[in-house]
Amino acid sequence: MSIQLGVNLEFIRCEDKPFAAGVARAAAIGYKYVEPMVHNGRELLSEAGYFHSVSMDEEPHEIRDVLDSHGVKASGLSAHTPLMRPEISVPYLEKAIRFASIIGAPVVNTDEGVRPDWLEDEDAFTIMRYTLTRALRVAERYGVYIGIEPHQSITRTTQGLVAIATLVDSPWLRVNYDTGNAWLGGEDPYEGLKAVREMVVHVHAKDIAIRMSEQERGKVTGTPVGCACGDGVIDWKKVIAILTESGFNGVFSVECGTPEQAARSLAHLQPLVIQQPVEAHA
Repeated sequence: MSIQLGVNLEFIRCEDKPFAAGVARAAAIGYKYVEPMVHNGRELLSEAGYFHSVSMDEEPHEIRDVLDSHGVKASGLSAHTPLMRPEISVPYLEKAIRFASIIGAPVVNTDEGVRPDWLEDEDAFTIMRYTLTRALRVAERYGVYIGIEPHQSITRTTQGLVAIATLVDSPWLRVNYDTGNAWLGGEDPYEGLKAVREMVVHVHAKDIAIRMSEQERGKVTGTPVGCACGDGVIDWKKVIAILTESGFNGVFSVECGTPEQAARSLAHLQPLVIQQPVEAHA
């Protein structure tokens, strides 16, 4: 068992900084892994250097150079796309998988996206099965996982998360477990994690502030970022114990809102995990 610590680059968004600045700050704090967010095409804020998201039209080897120059690796790609809209999601996921392979990210993380209110259950799952089947043909070729995250109306429950994460019989379809989203959706994150722990390939280490929990739990399906790990409702010792028992070997990607929270999260989690090298991604 080996748990490494990383940070989702959302933590730098509050400072209106670009990708490279986020990577540099994460490395300075002490993280060895980062989780970039990617998008298609050109986006004004990123182009102007005010946003951390990376266009997949950029040369991925240059993105890998930025990571290498700061001595960090990519734990995964934040590549959320609406699985119920294959005209968007199939080419997006295929591109994200190829991009991930080049920068060294072992998993592309996504969720089902916002569900159209006119789409019936049976049709929703049929469409998602088609989308994932198409994307997994590429994922299997490149050796990159697709991690389904609890984040929207279906995956807010453990039952819904499992239903989507098992739509296609492939070892490359796994779970990116988000502790904070599970909590806010009204689930017991520890029981939920136990139910999917054999499928977990990546973890969003998201804690939820007590006030936010009191105001939002059961009313939302998730949140982009949480508070510093250790400041909120999540029992990290319990999370680590569950994953240790299952032999999890991967990265906790901290999802918080500021560099100060990122630093405190690292200080809280570091003593709780066993620091051993994660097996290199081929």
